[in-house]
Amino acid sequence: MPAAKARDSRPKPPPAGAHATVAGKAGTAALTLGALGVVFGDIGTSPLYALQTVFTAHDHAVKPDEAGVYGVISLVFWAITIIVSVKYVTFIMRADNEGEGGIMALIARVLDLPLKGRAAKATLVALGIFGAALFYGDGMITPAISVLSAVEGLEVAAPSLESLVLPITLAVLSVLFAIQRFGTEAVGRLFGPVMALWFTILALSGLARVVDSPAILRALSPTYGIEFFVDHGAVAFLALGSVVLAVTGAEALYADMGHFGRPAIRRAWFFFVFPALTLNYMGQGSLILASPAAIENPFFLLMPHWARVPMVLLATLATVIASQAVISGAFSVTRQAVQLGFLPRLRIRHTSQAAGQIYVPAVNGLLYVAVLALVLGFGSSAGLASAYGIAVTGTLAIDTILFFVVVRMLWRKPLWLVLSGAAAFLVVDLAFFTANLPKVVDGGWFPLLLALVVFTLLTTWQRGRELVTGRREQAEGLLHDFIEEIRSMDPPVFRAKGTAICLTAGKQTTPLALRANVDHNHVVHESVVIVSVNTRRVPHVARSERVVVDALGYEDDGILHVTVDYGFQDDHYLPQALRQAAALGLEVDVDIDNATYFVSKITIVRGPDSSMRPWRKKLFLALSRTSASPVELFGLPEQRIVTMGSYIEL
Repeated sequence: MPAAKARDSRPKPPPAGAHATVAGKAGTAALTLGALGVVFGDIGTSPLYALQTVFTAHDHAVKPDEAGVYGVISLVFWAITIIVSVKYVTFIMRADNEGEGGIMALIARVLDLPLKGRAAKATLVALGIFGAALFYGDGMITPAISVLSAVEGLEVAAPSLESLVLPITLAVLSVLFAIQRFGTEAVGRLFGPVMALWFTILALSGLARVVDSPAILRALSPTYGIEFFVDHGAVAFLALGSVVLAVTGAEALYADMGHFGRPAIRRAWFFFVFPALTLNYMGQGSLILASPAAIENPFFLLMPHWARVPMVLLATLATVIASQAVISGAFSVTRQAVQLGFLPRLRIRHTSQAAGQIYVPAVNGLLYVAVLALVLGFGSSAGLASAYGIAVTGTLAIDTILFFVVVRMLWRKPLWLVLSGAAAFLVVDLAFFTANLPKVVDGGWFPLLLALVVFTLLTTWQRGRELVTGRREQAEGLLHDFIEEIRSMDPPVFRAKGTAICLTAGKQTTPLALRANVDHNHVVHESVVIVSVNTRRVPHVARSERVVVDALGYEDDGILHVTVDYGFQDDHYLPQALRQAAALGLEVDVDIDNATYFVSKITIVRGPDSSMRPWRKKLFLALSRTSASPVELFGLPEQRIVTMGSYIEL
């Protein structure tokens, strides 16, 4: 019988890329406000520490004179313009994957590239994995530096409270990570209005200084940035390592594109966020020119004295929102890595009906420990700034490389155009990255070390999974041969009443649990549904394309195969997909509500194989023990599970 695709008569949700429809229903203003609350939290809190770091860095501080201030403001403005406005908002956001963005979605696009050599694709994927690993470093540093820099405003508003900065920071971060398990749906409704207020205050506080000293507007000319480089050489170049802090969060514009759509993010950026940031940075620059001592904390000193304590509270709330967005992003990247095969199946909880509302306990715990260690280890936002730039600039450069590979290979743009565009952006990205290299000894080693560890974990799991899959396929044998064996048994195998649902990795091989049931118990159920779950390299799969049924060549043996396709951001709830398959009117009498699920429990043991180094084998075995049960991963009913054990040598 030919394979049949399931058809569902129930109303279908809009496809992942249909953001125009969503915008029409939810309203342009609502989407733009939502984008303000989630997408721009990280880059929106950069004014708290970016200029302060430029003028107070102990090894390459810029003098707060006219040349220094005008030069730095010019560099900040053009860095934001080139990296955020041009590269991300105008170009990279076009490289969506079924409406979704982010480095994992970009890796999924690379995996589908028609590259001739396997080595070239492997190199690009490895580069993308390292970029994802750097993102975890960002996920740790952002909450630490953002919340700490906000609470440090107490030192300006009330110097006597300086000793409370660290305890308050640790308390705020502890609460932030503790509430992750409850989800952020309710709190999320406040994110947009709070960030709208935040950006409004940024704009007004900066505008007040600009009106008083309009000469600062001249700093928007690129000539001041160029003259600063010509006259100050090494100091200007090293200052780029701090200037780049003004563009932290640029990756979030791309990563969160699937939640709000490209149009809403562009509107929010060009009409609200970009002007507010520009005005605030110019206001801080004007203040520093008038009072060089303001370099100790130009953001809070820009505020009237009566507004500083309230601003500390608002800044703390804004940084919590920025941190929340990064933590949620780490959860999302983890789920995508799991579903693309770069991590073992981790326990992932869905905290609401919204697809993006997930909670990964293991990641949350590791982030929390790392963030507290960063705050206690570095002690100040200025110290953390030295660790921040490497993670940001590394991700910027990797995004550029992968984007232009996609432009060339998938969009078929002329080679001269691709090379010109890539060279222009990489000059900027690599300049910022190189300027951050001297910071390695002062803290920049942390994100690099972390990225190396995460990269090793991801690539080790990917390689080990490939080897184990090969061994497992050998042990399982071909499904076609198994069915022929069942049909030719004399006397026939005993057919127990009821429905057995057997999970398997692919359509070609036999589920180990099904084979073990025949070999040891000499039993096959009257109705057998063999299920393979595939994760496509797209974020979402439409319900009409989710289920494919195959009778495997015979319609009278009670055995059929169901392929369930999910996107890497879809919820993997298998019983629902099986009900969808049963609604097709199958030739097998399938009772999904009372079926028994047979699950293969594979124990991996070390063998003499030399395909992996011994230390990587040990690491892979350790990772395999963290893998969540398919019962939890696919939402299977625990009271109807039968587990059959086996082992595979690696």
